[in-house]
Amino acid sequence: MRYEKTITLRDGRPCVLRSGTGQDGQALLELFILTHTQTDFLVDYPDEITMTAEQETQFLEGKAESENEVELLAVVDGRVVGSSGIWCVRDRAKLRHRAWFGVSVARDFWGLGIGRALTEAAVECAKAAGYRQLELEVLADNEKAIALYQSVGFAEYGRNPLGINLRGSGYHALALMRLEL
Repeated sequence: MRYEKTITLRDGRPCVLRSGTGQDGQALLELFILTHTQTDFLVDYPDEITMTAEQETQFLEGKAESENEVELLAVVDGRVVGSSGIWCVRDRAKLRHRAWFGVSVARDFWGLGIGRALTEAAVECAKAAGYRQLELEVLADNEKAIALYQSVGFAEYGRNPLGINLRGSGYHALALMRLEL
């Protein structure tokens, strides 16, 4: 799936939101590792990331060729600083109307509007792909993310009280959210 749009960040800089390509494999892997060192709000710990740049390249090439999945990148001053993606819950007749959604932004770029822009772009892509529902799980303690998702139209439909087990602090609830498209 292809997507491209330029936005202006809160600090006045331009930011290109675009679908990733195979050439972005190394940059996306570096962003993935960076963002996972900067917050516990993402699923993996940095030491659990085993993907290689070559595997990331293949992943992006697959998304670029897909009609219903996409990995979006936020690029500022030539640097990949954020990403979001949509992917089919399961490609079976009973479930292919549902897509998962995820987003992350490098800490130095928090508060500039990139997370919102990536979320809105993913929603646009999900609609264009024909999905009826976009879903996500978010740490229930992540109030800023929940507020962002709610402002875009996501609604919480439940909680998983043992949804995530964080090193050092134990189990935390995950908020389950959905957006009907």
